[in-house]
Amino acid sequence: MTNANLYALFQKHFPSDLDAPALVTPGGETISYGGLDAMSAQYAGLLKTVGVKIGDRVAVQVDKSPQAVALYLACLRAGAIYLPLNTAYTPAEITYFVGDAEPTLLVCRPTSEQALSEALKHIRGLGIMTLDANGTGTLSTTAQTTEPDTGVVELKGNDLAAILYTSGTTGRSKGAMLSHDNLASNALALHQMWGWRDGDVLIHALPIFHVHGLFVALHCALLNGSKMWFLPKFDADLVIELLPQSTVLMGVPTFYTRLVDHPGLTREACTSMRLFVSGSAPLLAETFATFEDKTAHRILERYGMTETGMITSNPLDGERQPATVGYPLPGVQVRVADEDGKVLAAEEIGVLEVTGPNVFSGYWQMPEKTASEFRKDGWFITGDVAKMSADGRVSIVGRAKDMIISGGYNVYPKEIETVIDELNGVKESAVIGLSHPDFGEAVAAVIVAEDGAAVSENQVQNGIKEALARFKHPKRVFIVDELPRNTMGKVQKNVLRETYADTFK
Repeated sequence: MTNANLYALFQKHFPSDLDAPALVTPGGETISYGGLDAMSAQYAGLLKTVGVKIGDRVAVQVDKSPQAVALYLACLRAGAIYLPLNTAYTPAEITYFVGDAEPTLLVCRPTSEQALSEALKHIRGLGIMTLDANGTGTLSTTAQTTEPDTGVVELKGNDLAAILYTSGTTGRSKGAMLSHDNLASNALALHQMWGWRDGDVLIHALPIFHVHGLFVALHCALLNGSKMWFLPKFDADLVIELLPQSTVLMGVPTFYTRLVDHPGLTREACTSMRLFVSGSAPLLAETFATFEDKTAHRILERYGMTETGMITSNPLDGERQPATVGYPLPGVQVRVADEDGKVLAAEEIGVLEVTGPNVFSGYWQMPEKTASEFRKDGWFITGDVAKMSADGRVSIVGRAKDMIISGGYNVYPKEIETVIDELNGVKESAVIGLSHPDFGEAVAAVIVAEDGAAVSENQVQNGIKEALARFKHPKRVFIVDELPRNTMGKVQKNVLRETYADTFK
């Protein structure tokens, strides 16, 4: 039986010359494919030493570094379930994730260790180790004295590789369970659809706690044995400098809005580039057009979600239409249906549903929630409102789940409203997304104060900073006498969005 472990698939596609570069940092550090394999074996040996067994969860909240990649790969090869956590999450948020997933080990930044140790002291049996942006910390130092585990655990395709938490409309985050087959099938499909070839070099400027940076960008490059310029974060000056030495860039729309404003973005700078990919949030047609005018390249927009990885993509060869997300990936099927699951005709608007080997198995310890998100025939209900052309091209026209996408991150209003409503002096709140030239959408809160209470924007910001990650904080807070409601008493967020539409223009 073939080992379905995702790491075995990566190893199979590593370049024959293991001295070939895998990760190159702006500071000049180069990790070869052989070095990455050896480092992941060292960390896999450490995981075994500290008691991590097959199927155990390893939670990770660290800065981006080659060592963080090696830790992810070590979890794969050891059969542990990787649990990446946004570096912006507060100790209060981490406490929920750890309590829910019950990891054996938490790896965090050294600067977070004391606060997290205090917040998690009630959780028995949890080990905590550290790793910083330079790749140093107790994880690395301890690994140096442990025996490497150079094997790759034999796994079945439906064994879990990762759990990624995604906020829900009810405010409680859900852990999407992704198997080795889910991740492998998606990586292979993207590798094929985007025409990866010998000599491709990727500019990797995305975070690696997110599907886009971890599973899309990293996996495609590893499957291709490609060199990655491994940037700690997006830096327009540095990306412009690297374009002549690269062939592929993957980014969120914010990357491209910043690049089109950069004087260094020219056709000459992009002569070696063959592919610019955008995802994680809708790309404005204006950005698409301006980028093409400046570079002669058409950005390739794709669509996916945490629970499924990538679902559709505009074609590599063929028309890339702005404001569409293209066609289903190889092996993936999509349909547009009404609320009752009736499949709609071409160009009719409904909710997009998907089936295929990329679709997750369900939410961690939430069987009822899992059942409610699938049709009886096994199709997953994405919650995104879409339409599909007669030839199968998909356009996302809205979001049924009231989600905000700010800077490529999913933000769910209910989670923020729950925190704001608990603040002294707040009677009720409504959180909305408003158009923003840089972030795509910005979070804004509209608040009604209790009778006689004086609530300020500064008070709200200070009141939520310990409970919510920074990217969830409202960029503006509006205090009003009452919220607009329909005849059923439901808050009319569409009215609020219209009222404050020009806030960031």
